Amino acid sequence: MLKIFNHYFRRGTILQIIMYTMLIVGTLIISLMLQGGVGGFNGALISSGFVRGGLMAIGIVGVNFALGLYDRPSKLTVGQVRARAVLSFILSMAIAGCILLFMPLHPPYQNEETLLALLLIVGGMLIMRLLGNEILPASYARQRVLVYGTGVRASIVGKSLQENDPGIELIGYFRGLQEKEPAISGLNVVSPGKTLTEVVREQNVNEIVVALSERRGGSMPMRELLDCKLQGIHVIDLATHFEQLLGQVHLEAVSAGWLIFGDGFKQGFVRSLVKRLLDVVGSAVLLLLAAPIMLLTAILIFIESGRPIFYRQERVGLNGGVFNVIKFRSMRQDAEKDGTPRWAGAGDTRVTRVGKIIRKMRIDELPQLFCVLKGDMSLVGPRPERPYFVERLTQDIPYYALRHGIKPGLTGWAQVRYHYGASIKDAEQKLQYDLYYVKNHSWLLDLIILFETVGVVLTGKGAQ
Repeated sequence: MLKIFNHYFRRGTILQIIMYTMLIVGTLIISLMLQGGVGGFNGALISSGFVRGGLMAIGIVGVNFALGLYDRPSKLTVGQVRARAVLSFILSMAIAGCILLFMPLHPPYQNEETLLALLLIVGGMLIMRLLGNEILPASYARQRVLVYGTGVRASIVGKSLQENDPGIELIGYFRGLQEKEPAISGLNVVSPGKTLTEVVREQNVNEIVVALSERRGGSMPMRELLDCKLQGIHVIDLATHFEQLLGQVHLEAVSAGWLIFGDGFKQGFVRSLVKRLLDVVGSAVLLLLAAPIMLLTAILIFIESGRPIFYRQERVGLNGGVFNVIKFRSMRQDAEKDGTPRWAGAGDTRVTRVGKIIRKMRIDELPQLFCVLKGDMSLVGPRPERPYFVERLTQDIPYYALRHGIKPGLTGWAQVRYHYGASIKDAEQKLQYDLYYVKNHSWLLDLIILFETVGVVLTGKGAQ
């Protein structure tokens, strides 16, 4: 894993993005060289290729992020990958065509020939995706990981590695000093009787995940772990493992000390100012673009079930403050006639016909852009919850109040990583993603979330 602007990326993803960018920019420059001849090769040609190719690469990579093609492969079926690869190809060529339309090439260079060259290279990348292959050999991205421990926690780590990252080769489990027998049967305990450093050297281990259930009383060979680290082996604890692999702060793996003394949870005046400026500009632009859709939605709601068009509800925001969130009404007017708040579930009979459509496409959330303009919300952040549920969840789930350390958002890391939640267990799972965002939020992570939100809207993922 590589950490860039406080966010973790798979090494294979970074290498893949670099290769895509080099192929696109290189294809554009080579196409221009062939069209211009030997005498046409100069600084202006290279500059033209870099600028246009760079913009195309940014657009294409952004489309792939939005469609989830850089997500963990196990999260998508083969059919989903192929369908999204085809859509990526269509959108990529549209982006390339628009860039050449607004930044046309001048003779002797031809826009059509350049676009054809890009079509061939992007089409080649598409074919590789359809075949289920990557541009880079698997060996370039493969990590050999050893889990230190044979207890329940070690088993959880091994399962998460195997399910969420095919680029990981799990070597096995190394028994801790105080562990007698594996707590879970079937664990591959490597090389009994050998020291940790011997196993690491023999197995060519790249990373050690310390997953002991008990870490006191001399249970860890500190000297050997330090020797491994000095040899370039990546040594991490359980909490860091989940943060890197799954993008979440795992509640069972963290402690108050880890949260307080670890890195992250930084706000800063500049960060807050830039985020606020982006919120104002972004929400204003989105309101202008979404105005026709919002007007049509208001008309359809009125025709089906009359007034009110909008639905106002108290939500908990920054530092526990309460504000009124505004949404398009998607339920019957008597949805909570008994006065008891409750989450919406799958197939909820309270949802109207228009409501099903606008909830599926997230259109019901658009009026919250006014809350962003006002300053109660941000474009990106933990989703605001109702005071009734916040009171319950704060009592039942540790560290729940930490999600109120930053402004709530129109979309968030939990929304693009986890399905719609309608229970305390779901709220606990989503909190782990919210805590990751609160700890590691940056402009880059905001940008990734916004791109992935587009994909969530296009695919209807997680809507209720």
